[in-house]
Amino acid sequence: MPTEIIKGLKVKISEAEKTRKYLYTNNLLREEYKIKKEKKYVYFPIKNQINKKYTSYIIIDKEFEKKKTIPKSYKDILEIPEDLKNILPTSYDVIGDIILIKLPEKLLDYQKNIGEALLDTHKNVKTVCLSNPVSGELRTRDIKIIAGKKNTKTIHKEYGLEFFVDVSKTYFSPRLANERKRITSLVQPGETVVDMFAGVAPFSIMIAKYANPKIVYAIDKNKDAVNYAKQNIKHNRVIDKVEIIYDDAKNIEKILKKNNAKADRIIMNLPFSAYLFFPYVLEIISNIIIIHYYSIIKEESIDDLIVRLKNIAKENKVDLTSFNVNKIKTYAPREFYIGIDITAKKVK
Repeated sequence: MPTEIIKGLKVKISEAEKTRKYLYTNNLLREEYKIKKEKKYVYFPIKNQINKKYTSYIIIDKEFEKKKTIPKSYKDILEIPEDLKNILPTSYDVIGDIILIKLPEKLLDYQKNIGEALLDTHKNVKTVCLSNPVSGELRTRDIKIIAGKKNTKTIHKEYGLEFFVDVSKTYFSPRLANERKRITSLVQPGETVVDMFAGVAPFSIMIAKYANPKIVYAIDKNKDAVNYAKQNIKHNRVIDKVEIIYDDAKNIEKILKKNNAKADRIIMNLPFSAYLFFPYVLEIISNIIIIHYYSIIKEESIDDLIVRLKNIAKENKVDLTSFNVNKIKTYAPREFYIGIDITAKKVK
């Protein structure tokens, strides 16, 4: 490591620990340099404004070794025009050993540099992908590898579970980990749960592993997601509690009838489009059911959404008796990814 001659405080070994604590507490220690020990003395790299208390100690010019600095953020090592630094993303998704990042158009010319900087500051990451928002009925992302290995497959770990994912073919959000755990804590023993847009089945598997449901029906129309979901339930040893169904969630009534089942709890994790499927859920209600409804929405529009859902329910002779709104994460300026816990009851 490089060295530099700077001011140092020469202290007897017997006084070293007391001196170190004082220098550190009073912000007098230059922490970017290593403390040096030679024979009977310890040498502290110090700032110039040393307290009079230490005038009895010897202040000398001394050669100190610089510590290896580890950047706290990719921004610390990224070299781009100064006027662009304020639009660098402050957050991104880390899925297994893959980073997915969204970039504004002005930064696209620097995407490779940004990708390399992210690799340098995340030692467990092997691939960085430029990602567009999730779109379409199959919930896939248009991605481009901008740094690291040419690979889109990974294993993501969460609450003691492992999920096989291909980020180019299936939807997965690591930011929903706490929400998945929260929903799991609400599931009562013996419930029949339907995960309408299961993806690679993280909700279904966590519920099966850490709650005690009768069965979880995990539905998805993305064939790649279904194949990964099957692999994941086997890998996490919940094959007896989760049934993977390759089908359109609109067929929920037919699916339950085929299995001679009645749902106690429904998970509707399809932001932007869940309302299109809400009437199909209402058709299967025989008594009381809990619906976990997800949306991406502006805060001022939440009340309007609730009114809209109530109107749809009324048309289907269902009463929505309670709403519990949870802001899960910020999606965009003034937009939130929200979850609404809804209690729905069939009107007799």
